[in-house]
Amino acid sequence: MSGEPRRTPASGRLAGYEGPGPAACGRRPLHRREIRLCGYERDDGRFEVEGWLVDTKAYAFENRHRGRIEPGEPLHAMGLRLVVDEDLVIHDAEAVMEAAPFSVCPAITPAFKRLVGLRIGPGFRREVRNRLGGVQGCTHLVELLPALATTAIQTIMPIRARRRRARGEGEERPPALDGCHALRRDGPVVREYFPEWFTGEADPSGRAPLPSPREPKGAG
Repeated sequence: MSGEPRRTPASGRLAGYEGPGPAACGRRPLHRREIRLCGYERDDGRFEVEGWLVDTKAYAFENRHRGRIEPGEPLHAMGLRLVVDEDLVIHDAEAVMEAAPFSVCPAITPAFKRLVGLRIGPGFRREVRNRLGGVQGCTHLVELLPALATTAIQTIMPIRARRRRARGEGEERPPALDGCHALRRDGPVVREYFPEWFTGEADPSGRAPLPSPREPKGAG
């Protein structure tokens, strides 16, 4: 494999990828999980983030609650929508299940209203476990929540920064700093894009940092 992953045209489900590299030996598909995450700005100033999870098998099998499930037919097809404000506080949550292995599964979807009032930030995963862990929730919908939280941050923070500048408010520390190797505060990316938060040594090349870039091109 070379360069960017090969993509197929989007078709309402995830675009295809060729994988991380050549397989070590012959293999055959058995299970496929697809996750799609999207973020939106609403007309009322709030935001919505949606996550959708689909599990399929490459073979047919019998299910006591649904009968025969054919290859490619979803075993799980379920999603979450969160309404979030500029401060990353959840104002509404809606869970849906279009396909599940047991007839009782959809009964848990109202429980996800417990997310209302929760703020996405430090301690978010712990509070999700407290409210929806174990028998209080659905394993697969709960698995979506950390990724939805990241999607919310990537959706909202650039717009929040624009709004703050329009209101004449000062810049705030980007929440992603020190969250990964690339965005460590003593690293070259922070030195270049967020020099006011940089804690390392000066650029030995003497190159000046970029002027006030809050949304670097190509950054996630």
